[in-house]
Amino acid sequence: DLRNPDVYCSRPYSQWREIKLLQDEIERLRDPQELNFTSSQLDELREENSRLKYRLNILKRSLQEEMSQNDNEMLNINQRLQQIFGEAINTAYPGLENPPLTVTPNQQAKFGDYQCNSAMAMAQVMKAKGRKISPREIAEKIVQNIPNNELIERTEIAGPGFINVHLKRMFVSKLLSSLLVNGVKPPSLKKKKKVVVDFSSPNIAKEMHVGHLRSTIIGDSMCRLFEFLGYEVLRLNHVGDWGTQFGMLIAHLQDKFPNYLSVSPPIGDLQAFYKESKKRFDEDEEFKRRAYQCVVKLQSKEPDFIKAWNLICDVSRNEFQKVYNCLDIRIEERGESYYQDMMTAVIKEFEEKGLVQLDEGRKIVFAPGQSIPLTIVKSDGGYTYDTSDLAAIKNRIFDEKADIIIYVTDSGQAVHFQVVFAAAQLIGWYDPKVIRVEHAGFGVVLGEDKKKFKTRSGDTVRLMDLLEEGLKRSMDKLKEKGRDKVLTPEDLVKAQRAVAFGCIKYADLSHNRINDYVFSFDKMLDDRGNTAAYLLYAFTRIRSIARLANIQEATLRTAVETTEVLLDHEKEWKLGKCILRFPEILQKITDDLLLHTLCDYLYELATTFTEFYDSCYCVEKDRQTGEVVKINMCRMLLCEATAAVMAKGFDILGINPVERM
Repeated sequence: DLRNPDVYCSRPYSQWREIKLLQDEIERLRDPQELNFTSSQLDELREENSRLKYRLNILKRSLQEEMSQNDNEMLNINQRLQQIFGEAINTAYPGLENPPLTVTPNQQAKFGDYQCNSAMAMAQVMKAKGRKISPREIAEKIVQNIPNNELIERTEIAGPGFINVHLKRMFVSKLLSSLLVNGVKPPSLKKKKKVVVDFSSPNIAKEMHVGHLRSTIIGDSMCRLFEFLGYEVLRLNHVGDWGTQFGMLIAHLQDKFPNYLSVSPPIGDLQAFYKESKKRFDEDEEFKRRAYQCVVKLQSKEPDFIKAWNLICDVSRNEFQKVYNCLDIRIEERGESYYQDMMTAVIKEFEEKGLVQLDEGRKIVFAPGQSIPLTIVKSDGGYTYDTSDLAAIKNRIFDEKADIIIYVTDSGQAVHFQVVFAAAQLIGWYDPKVIRVEHAGFGVVLGEDKKKFKTRSGDTVRLMDLLEEGLKRSMDKLKEKGRDKVLTPEDLVKAQRAVAFGCIKYADLSHNRINDYVFSFDKMLDDRGNTAAYLLYAFTRIRSIARLANIQEATLRTAVETTEVLLDHEKEWKLGKCILRFPEILQKITDDLLLHTLCDYLYELATTFTEFYDSCYCVEKDRQTGEVVKINMCRMLLCEATAAVMAKGFDILGINPVERM
């Protein structure tokens, strides 16, 4: 259950609690004579006892299934430790309801690999209930009740009650071997769920700008994450393709290209076309009147007007697609027009349930706990964004049968979506405990002067201009490093695109999306620090180790099947644990939708690998001849495992690394 990470992590733990309670109840019913029951009561109790035993067996079976890890999948070590400590806490303090359960990776190796910090919080809970026990005493009791398990080597209690956990090296080694044999596979879902992600959403007849860049990059990465985890994902582009502005665009089209029905109009610059029509609309009353008539005819679906509308939409679509092709974005268009025919039914439903109020000719809906209403019908009888967003959420819940719905827009729209979600709950369309509906907001893009990102003339930056500038700068960077001398022209262009678009995406995703971020080509193309340029070079270097040592793919495959991944050196151990934290990272992002955590992890993995590579030779060469003298195949496998996880991380971020850079 992704709506509540605590529930998700402690589901087996709650089953243990229920098993314990059922066992206690069965024990109590074992000796009914002592309890002075009548004959009929005894029959009822025997029946109840049978039911309890049946329930107990189902729970035990369910728990075994929960615990049996598919060997093909990567194990979430943190989650497994939470299960183990959950059982220990439940056994040590069976009467304590919903005790706090926190397990985190240890920051300092000398204190072990993971740490359970529940004892301090439990002491507070008990103190509030009138039981004063020291955290250290609680920690000792928890440790005494840790069940037999496959991964804990030993525990130590430190300070006031921290429980430090040391993992079994052999267990970690087996997990790494499994990863190498089976590839990077996520834990399987108990039930296939459907996720709808609403992202990008530019407006027809307007250029995509840098704000759309954030929504497009963040939304695409969220889709990639859920797809990797096994969800069915519907990627939706809620474009602004309906409304009064189309009246003026169609009227201008009729004047400028009178034969548009038979000859496709050569609209090269739709932005200029939009500005021309807007100027006429603001200055010419006759044109304004015609524009309103065009809107009425469009909404009545008159064929000539639908054709004009489609022509304008197609020009925009072609421009949008250029951006999507550069950034490797797959998305299905479902603009506001898609929901037009659903809106009347939505309004009728709100009216029938008595949720509509009249306000100076407008029809409005107040949702509980919200200070502003939704306007579902304007005073002139027209519909609004509120109406189309209500129709959209209803469609996604009932027709698409989504389990999770995510809206990726700027944080300025947070209040709007809050009210839409509240209204959808008010009318009974969804229960937030069953369907997760979330607005994933993001901050604005700033220029290096920390002001809103604009061109020198003060205009919004066109997205294609930005992407083309990125390509130019990445080629300059590659030539500066002399890559044009060693790469084929084809490989150089591949590297150019990987660096340009990878850096633009990573610069966005590596910042907490909630904050504003400063757009700087110089910073994003810097190959030092937490940047895509650094990570792409690091990945290429790791991938080249086997190639430069002339180790064939078949040799590595055989080694994967036959060589044990030993982790004797402290840097090997550190790298092995870091590789295996990947599922924990993905779980966290699934819960909070903050993708910078994955970027931070990939940077940590790359720097941990560098520490390992500097301290542990993988390939030993003769200093005079440069010939390979010795290969440590076990360490080569650690290189392969690092690269496999990095590649999957890049894939989720929508970054396309190249083998040669």
